[in-house]
Order: sequence, then C-alpha cells, then structure tokens
Amino acid sequence: MVELTPVMRQFILHWGELGSKWGINRTVAQIHAMLYLSPAPLTAEEISETLGIARSTVSTGLRELQSWGVVRLVHHLGDRRDHFETITDIWEMFRVILRERKRREIDPAIALLRESMANLSQDTENPYVVERLREMLEFFEVITTVYNQVEQLPTGTLRRIASLGESFARLLNFFITQDEAALTSESPAPTPTMPKRSGG
Repeated sequence: MVELTPVMRQFILHWGELGSKWGINRTVAQIHAMLYLSPAPLTAEEISETLGIARSTVSTGLRELQSWGVVRLVHHLGDRRDHFETITDIWEMFRVILRERKRREIDPAIALLRESMANLSQDTENPYVVERLREMLEFFEVITTVYNQVEQLPTGTLRRIASLGESFARLLNFFITQDEAALTSESPAPTPTMPKRSGG
C-alpha cells in the first residue's frame, strides 16, 4: 500500500471532484490523480488498497483511463504483475485529454449537424431553425480548424506562446488589425456621383 500524505489525499479528493464536474467518474479521476503523484508505476492492487476501493472498480477505471490515452501499461523485469503510469507532463496530458474530448464530443456533433443540414428541406423547414443549425455548424467548424492548427504545434512552442501572456495578445491583435486594414484597402472605392446640374 502506498503511504499518502495529507496533501496527497487532499489533491486526490479534489481531482476526483473536478473529474465529476468534467463528466468523468469521480473514482476514475482519483485513480488518475494517484498515478500522477506517484514517482513509480503502480499495480491495480496497490491502487485498490491505498484508495480503499474494490479491485474490480480499479480495473474498470484503469481501462477507462487507458482509452483516454492518459494511462499506459508497463512491466517490470522479474515482476509478472501489470503496472500503470500516467503522463507526467501536464501540458502533454491536457493535449491528450483535449484531443480525446474533441474526438468523443465535437466530431460527432459536427457530423450530426452536417447530416441535419443535408437533410433539411428549405421549403418546409422553419427558417429560424435552419439559421440556428447553420450558425452552430459554422462555429464548430471554425474552432475545429483552429484546434487542428494549434495541435500541429510542438508542446514546447505552446509553452513559449503561453508564457508571453499579454505580449502575445497584443501581438495577435496587431496582426488582426493589419489584416483588417489590408482588407479595407483592397475593397473597391465607392463610385463617385456626378453633382446635379442646377436648373435654369
């Protein structure tokens, strides 16, 4: 059994509460928190004894965490038992979680919206409904495009961008302003109107 300090216990409990708010089973989140704090991979038995939960519940939780891609199975030489460890790089861990949430939640939503728009009959469907679905589809497609672009950046690059803070925000705003100015300058000038000749 792993000896937990008061701080470790507090973190594990809090991570479990956060998990439940994010739609993840509280026990699953607690298992993940324990692995995150552990300097070495743990067996299901060690997790079960330390957290005081059933071995079958631990096995189910570990499979769920493996399906999310945040926990992996490892083996020790001379030990036939399965050991488990989690990603310790917090940036990489949240990238994996975000990628999986997109696959589970955003991608199906986009597929449903595209199917709904394809099946709409503009003659019979309520125009308000059509517009709402169209706007939502556009929103999800835009954030997916942004996500795909950010996902291609190395984790180190994301760290540096985040560390810039307000400087990055000002730089981004500068480029946006420059783009808007360029678009304005490229738009055709209004056609001048000839002054009306006074009568007489």
